[in-house]
Amino acid sequence: MIDTSKALNLGWWVLPSRRVFVGDVVVLKDPEKPDNYLVRRLSAIEGYEMVSTDEKDEPFILEKDQCWVVAENEKLKAKEANDSRTFGPVQMTDIVGRVIYCLRSAVDHGRVQNSHFGMRKDTPVLEVELDVDEMAKSHKA
Repeated sequence: MIDTSKALNLGWWVLPSRRVFVGDVVVLKDPEKPDNYLVRRLSAIEGYEMVSTDEKDEPFILEKDQCWVVAENEKLKAKEANDSRTFGPVQMTDIVGRVIYCLRSAVDHGRVQNSHFGMRKDTPVLEVELDVDEMAKSHKA
């Protein structure tokens, strides 16, 4: 699992695409700070019923063009995560694309574990276009 709560400190390779799937790690515009971007996992899309573990919260269904994103950091409590649990549903138009590769350092890098559908679509791109050395140079700059 990638700690997506600190993701933009890493070197990411993003496939700009409106075609994202539940389970994909995505880059999105920060709903609270429009000049910033977040990296989160897409966990639900329109039509999904959202049910809280807090009995005070009423279940609801995501509306057309809405999605739910979550930070993956087991150390954070839900209210600290800066994801849909704090800011609510996100508009699909705020999704920039799917993250397909992560570079932490020259020796610590690899594919991002996305949905089965996303990974199938990403494989040809990574096989043809990925240049880890060039990515590492860009990341250092």
